[in-house]
Amino acid sequence: MSVDEMSTDELRRKIDALDEDLVRLLAERVQVSQMIGEEKERAGLPVLDAAREHKVLERVRARATALGVDAHDMERIYERIMDATKAVQRTTVAFQGEPGAFSEEAALVYFGRAAAALPCESFDAVFTSVAEDRTRFGIVPVENSSEGSISRVYDLFLEHDVRVCGETALRIVHCLIAAPGVAMGQVHRVFSHPQALGQCRAFLSHLGCELVPTYDTAGSVKMLRDQGLMDAAAVASSRAAELYGMHIIASGIEDSQNNYTRFFILSKRNMPPSGEDKTSIVFSVKHEPGALYEALRVLAERRLNLTKIESRPTRQKPWEYNFYLDFEGHHKDPHFAQALEEMAPHCLFLRVLGSYQKAKPVWKTL
Repeated sequence: MSVDEMSTDELRRKIDALDEDLVRLLAERVQVSQMIGEEKERAGLPVLDAAREHKVLERVRARATALGVDAHDMERIYERIMDATKAVQRTTVAFQGEPGAFSEEAALVYFGRAAAALPCESFDAVFTSVAEDRTRFGIVPVENSSEGSISRVYDLFLEHDVRVCGETALRIVHCLIAAPGVAMGQVHRVFSHPQALGQCRAFLSHLGCELVPTYDTAGSVKMLRDQGLMDAAAVASSRAAELYGMHIIASGIEDSQNNYTRFFILSKRNMPPSGEDKTSIVFSVKHEPGALYEALRVLAERRLNLTKIESRPTRQKPWEYNFYLDFEGHHKDPHFAQALEEMAPHCLFLRVLGSYQKAKPVWKTL
């Protein structure tokens, strides 16, 4: 009997049988993934393998297309399957802030919802956690599409022996949050991280409230709850309001609807090429005319696509700077390796912060 000749009940029984097979095979996949995780643990290898994931998804898309199934839908299903299998590989990620912070949200989106996210009081503590092997990964924000770079994070790369092994870009939706029963007119102070306050500048300016910078968005919501403040609010995520039992007065208060924050994933190990990579480097040049041009000329002549360049004071001599640069490609590719080799003589120092798979900006999915 062909499928076209089967009744609805028969088709449903067929689906039930297929579901039995799917669950059995997925359980087997999880078990194999757990064994891989144990082997990685013994070998001291990172859980994340961007090149391997890229190949899996590429194969899934090709197979789906061959079978007449929507490749994008199948890719999304497999991304969730890989999230589940990564969860059994003991992924622990350090982040700055309290539970409910956007950094935690980015970590759970990137590594999967079952990942263990470890709160840290400062960016320094996140870097230290990774550098001293307390956690295998860390996640830190590096720039926001509205407010620019987080300078302290870039400085910390020169203080710790860690690598960038991945990136993700998260759409940031801010909420004005207060204790249950507090109305907009009762709010006289607004607490949050300076970046979050800056991203909501237009909305907050109309409130006429005192803006109070704090170390964390979610931490501000927790503080409102713990101190029982009834004349104040915080700018944070909807998840923070839910976690701490608080009330959302207004949602989507950020100035730009294209408000994204880019995060770096930290590790002590380099990632192999995935085919869709970026590389971040830091370098300094002599304090003389044309020095920066000579260093960048090498990259331009090799047609390397720069995606970002930023300067930061060296903190050693006044008016001397380190330059942070992102470009497309992996530093292990011969073409790029040769470019960096030619660039080195023009630099006082040059360090590769890491090569990693390019991020796809995502909406919140938790």
